Amino acid sequence: MTDLISITAGALTARINPLGAELWSLTDAQGREYMTDADPAFWTGHAPVLFPVVGELNGGKYLLGDNEYALARHGFARKSVFEVVESGADLVRFRLTDSEATRAVYPFAFVLELEYRLEGATLHVAATVSNPGEEPLPFSLGFHPAFAWPLPGGGAKADHVVSFAEPEPEPIRRLSQSAGLLLAQTFPTPVTGHHLIPDAGLFEADAIVWDQLASRSVTFGAPGAAQIALAFPDTPMLGIWQKPGAPFLCIEPWQGIADPEGFNGDFREKPGVVLLEPSETRSLRMDVTVLAE
Repeated sequence: MTDLISITAGALTARINPLGAELWSLTDAQGREYMTDADPAFWTGHAPVLFPVVGELNGGKYLLGDNEYALARHGFARKSVFEVVESGADLVRFRLTDSEATRAVYPFAFVLELEYRLEGATLHVAATVSNPGEEPLPFSLGFHPAFAWPLPGGGAKADHVVSFAEPEPEPIRRLSQSAGLLLAQTFPTPVTGHHLIPDAGLFEADAIVWDQLASRSVTFGAPGAAQIALAFPDTPMLGIWQKPGAPFLCIEPWQGIADPEGFNGDFREKPGVVLLEPSETRSLRMDVTVLAE
């Protein structure tokens, strides 16, 4: 395992793995952990960064014109070692660029930077994609943080609630359990007004997916106990997932989504894919704030 890099400021300490530029730990001044314990009985991830795809591709493949490429679920960034390009007491910035290995499965020049910065009780995360090439760069990107459930601070697991900034009356989407592709059917929202009561039964059919999301922030936790506030101003989609019964809940802001069932079109036409013009840059932000009890 690569050595984790720690940053600290005020109330929080974050530890990030250069493998995937993945947040592994977020603790408060009392040493209480707000992220998953990554119990291998459930899932060994912590907070992978999903790039250049989010979710599954139809048959694990995608088309660019007449050419076909294979790409694993959630892309290759989460299994790539990032270069540390800046590091300080409260900030660290990682960079991944295209290589012979990435171009074999994703034939584009790109620069992906992940910056983690602590400020008071907030961890600011910024993912920045740049296109140094001569043709438009198609990509999706998602955050996949797994928060401890229950959070530290005394709130019972059954009392935890996900509260959306806006009412969420629109139907949700689901994934096919056989292939992980987006079902054409929609389902009634499990959100009542602003609030979702997570329950293991909700995740027997995999993730809950919002592709018509009104909110750009949520809070998670038990009333009267410590909570997490998650802001994601730049991502229009959201997934919430856990392995049923696991001691974590993933709240995942996405720019992109799994292939719809039967999708065989060009990758550049896939729902949620961004086309970044040459020399352009796109940043997606996620802010994690610990709200003390």
